[in-house]
Amino acid sequence: MNVLILGGAGMLGPYVIPLLAPRYHLRVTDIKPPPVKFEGEFQMVDIADPDQVMRAAEGMDAIINLAVLRPHRKLAFDVNALGCYNMMQAAVAHGIRRVINTGPHFTVAGRTYELFDYAISPDIPPQPGTNLYALTKSLGLEICRVFTEQYDIYVQTYLYYNFRDPAQLELGREVRPFAVSWQNGAEVFPLGLEIPLEQLPSRCEVFYIFTDMPHQKFLNDKAKRILGWQPRRDIEALWRRSAR
Repeated sequence: MNVLILGGAGMLGPYVIPLLAPRYHLRVTDIKPPPVKFEGEFQMVDIADPDQVMRAAEGMDAIINLAVLRPHRKLAFDVNALGCYNMMQAAVAHGIRRVINTGPHFTVAGRTYELFDYAISPDIPPQPGTNLYALTKSLGLEICRVFTEQYDIYVQTYLYYNFRDPAQLELGREVRPFAVSWQNGAEVFPLGLEIPLEQLPSRCEVFYIFTDMPHQKFLNDKAKRILGWQPRRDIEALWRRSAR
């Protein structure tokens, strides 16, 4: 399988690329090279440039979008929202049916949920709030959803929040509602690339990716049930510390 990775030089890319490189032919893109060596191609691509994304998607069987831009008003829209539009246009043009998108948990579950509810699933009506990062990522998700209604394309969106390195746990830090190790968070991508598309409940599905947490404010059972992803207990020390 030929897999295009957009935003491969970001924070999650160095964990996803080494995991996928032995199994797939990768074409990794970003505005700078990724910090890891791998067998495959690298192309300089700005996801906000439709022509560059269109050329990068040629000959690909799947697209993974790891691109993100948080604080800058114009660039956040260009990368998080317009980037998804460019990606989906390229998928249509090249007949790519499998797309994996990523974002923060508040793409759908903003503070209006987080402040008062528990057992929150990824299938709730999206309420990202007005935070620039959340709002632009939510617009990107909506763009993906609309494309799946018009074309035979399947989009899986994986939502994260807090990443931790098990070898460098800072036990004194606040533990957020979402938490997962970088390595465990990356392990969902080969599952998303291999699942038969017809086994997905719909052409646009959202999954929460985080380890099992005692407060159960959010639910990760959908990723377990449909994708077969298994959360590790590699950052369990954070919860043991919190319980003391």
